[in-house]
Amino acid sequence: MIAGAFAGNRLVGAATAAPMADHAAEFAAPFRTCGMDIGQIYYFGESVLLPDWRGRGIGHAFFDRREAKARELGFAMTSFCAVVRPPDHLARPTGYAPLDPFWRARGYAPAEGLVGHFDWKDLGEPTETSHPMQFWVKSLGMD
Repeated sequence: MIAGAFAGNRLVGAATAAPMADHAAEFAAPFRTCGMDIGQIYYFGESVLLPDWRGRGIGHAFFDRREAKARELGFAMTSFCAVVRPPDHLARPTGYAPLDPFWRARGYAPAEGLVGHFDWKDLGEPTETSHPMQFWVKSLGMD
């Protein structure tokens, strides 16, 4: 699914989600390693919002819609992943505020042992390197 936030005709944010089984094998690997049934997991992909539109409830609306879709489709759990970086990492923008409190308030928690590794080229770097991504999960029975 794709959810969009619009100001008139202007797209100011978007969020995606799909069954974990429909994503690349790298996303499901940590879950399979832990013996989890990926057929029960609805994965939240991207969630982006222009800075001027943050703090207005749009992020909550994105989560609400994706969680509702997961329930409608019969999934038991939702999940997303976030890059793991040290607090002083150069890629953190000035004024960066971690989203952990927002995610925790919505019932998500980082799942021990559920860390994926994905390769990409950081800005200014000549080659791709591996980056750890922590998966956060929520049982849809937690509400």
